[in-house]
Amino acid sequence: LPQALVARGHRVMVIAPRYLNQTKNDKLYEGAFDTCVKSKLGCFGAAHEVGYFHQVRNGVDYVFVDHPSYQRPGGLYGDSFGVYGDNQFRFTLLAHAACEAPLVLPFTDMGGRYGDDVVFVANDWHAGLVPTLVASKYRKHGVYNNARTICAIHNILHQGVEPATTFPNLGVPDEWYGTMEYQYPEHMRAHELDKGLVVNILKGAIATSDRVLTVSEGYAYEITTPEGGKGMEDLLLSRKHNLDGIANGIDMDEWNPEADPDCAAPYSVVDLGGKLECKRALQKELGLPVRDDVPLMGFIGRLDWQKGPDLLQAALHDMMREDVQVVMLGSGLPELEDFMRWAEQTYKDKFRGWVGFSVPMAHRITAGCDILLMPSRFEPCGLNQLYAMRYGTLPIAHATGGLKDTITAHNSFGDVEKVLSGTADLQAGEGVGTGWLFNDMNSDALMWAIRSACDVYRNNPKMWRAMQTQAMTQDLSWDAAGLKWEQIFEWAKIDKPWCQ
Repeated sequence: LPQALVARGHRVMVIAPRYLNQTKNDKLYEGAFDTCVKSKLGCFGAAHEVGYFHQVRNGVDYVFVDHPSYQRPGGLYGDSFGVYGDNQFRFTLLAHAACEAPLVLPFTDMGGRYGDDVVFVANDWHAGLVPTLVASKYRKHGVYNNARTICAIHNILHQGVEPATTFPNLGVPDEWYGTMEYQYPEHMRAHELDKGLVVNILKGAIATSDRVLTVSEGYAYEITTPEGGKGMEDLLLSRKHNLDGIANGIDMDEWNPEADPDCAAPYSVVDLGGKLECKRALQKELGLPVRDDVPLMGFIGRLDWQKGPDLLQAALHDMMREDVQVVMLGSGLPELEDFMRWAEQTYKDKFRGWVGFSVPMAHRITAGCDILLMPSRFEPCGLNQLYAMRYGTLPIAHATGGLKDTITAHNSFGDVEKVLSGTADLQAGEGVGTGWLFNDMNSDALMWAIRSACDVYRNNPKMWRAMQTQAMTQDLSWDAAGLKWEQIFEWAKIDKPWCQ
C-alpha cells in the first residue's frame, strides 16, 4: 500500500519498531541510518528516550523507532513462554513516537518535515493509541487540527486489553479515560468480585479516530454484529457512517506465475502448460502418484480455530472417498499437527501433510494445486485466495469476510466463450466465477463445494479453463486498493475532526 500511494503522488512515512531479535531479519535494518533525533516520551511514569532510524525504499520513508524494549530474542510480540508482559509499554511507546515523528524528523534534502497536516493510519491495537493521543493531547494545543486519523482493523479479536489500573501509564489525559474503559460481561469475568473493568486500546481508537477502516467490506459489516464484533459491535454500529472496508492487494511481482523461482515452470493466463508441469513436480516431490486427471487440493495456513483445519479433519474420510489428492502446509495446535501426520500414514496415496512453514513450498502448492481450501471461520481479508487466483488455482472457501468479497461464486450459466475471449460483461452476470463458496461451517457444506468443483474439473474442462481465466485476469494489485484508500483519505479530510 505505501508504494502504491507513493506512485499516486503522495508522500508516505511508515513507522515501526526497530526490532532486533537476533535472527536473520535483523539484516532488514542494515540500510537504515540513525537520524540522531531523540524524543523524550511521557508515559509509564517517566520520560523515555527513543531514537529514530530512517531508510528510503521505493520512495517510501521507513522510520524505525529505536528503544531497548524492541531488542530481545524471540518473536515480535512474544516468545516460547507466551506474549511479552510489557507489550502495553512497548506499543504505548510506539504510538507516542509516531505522533512525534512528523513534527521532529527534519528529512533534510528529502522534502523536509511532514508537519501536522497529515493522515495517520493506525493499524490494530498496536498503534491504536495514536488517534486517542492526537485527539486528547495534541489538538487542544492547536497541533494536528488539520490532521486526520484512521483506525485500520485487521483482526478485531486482538484489542490490547489490560487492567483498568494501567490507564495512568498510557500518557492520556485523565478525562479521556471513558473512551478506553471497557467492562467485560459477567460470564467473562474471573470471579464474583471481579468487576471486569479494563482499558481497551482498540476501543479508544474506534471511539476517537476520524474514520474506521477494515480490510474488506464483508468484515466491515461482520464486526457490527454480536457474532463478529467481539464486544465492540455497539460502538462500531454507532460509527457505521464512518466505517468502510477495502480488500488488501498483493505484490504482483512476488506472486507472479510467469517468473516464480520457486516453481517448476513458468506459465500465464495465455499458456497454462507450465501449471500442469508444476502440478506434476509437486506430486513427485511429495511422493504422490503423478496423475493429471485427479484434482489436487491444497491448504496453507495456521493450524488454529480461526483457519478451520478442524473442518478438514472432520471431512477427511468423505474427502478420501473421492478421487482426489490433498496436501496441507501449516503449523499450530499440536493435535492438528498430529492429525496431519496420522492422515499421511493412513492415506498414503492421497494425503500429504507438511508440518511447519516454508515460503518456497507455499509457492509450489499455490502453483501446483488445482484447488485451494480455505475453510476459515472468520477471515477479515485473507491473502491465500488472492495468491491462488493469481496462479489459476481456484479457491473453495467459507463465505465469510474478505473471502466472500474477493471470490466470485461459480456461475454455471455464465458465458464461457466470452470469458475466454475477454469480452464478458461481469456486471451483467456473464462471468463464470472464480471459485466456490459454502455458507454453513460444517463438513456437509464443505463436501458439497468440493464435489461441485471436482465435477467441473472432470466433466467440463472448458468451464474450468474459463474460471481460471476470470480468476487470473482480475486486478488484484495494490494499485487498485490504493485508489480506494485515497478516497477514504479525501473523505476524512472533508469532514471535521471526529473528536477533539
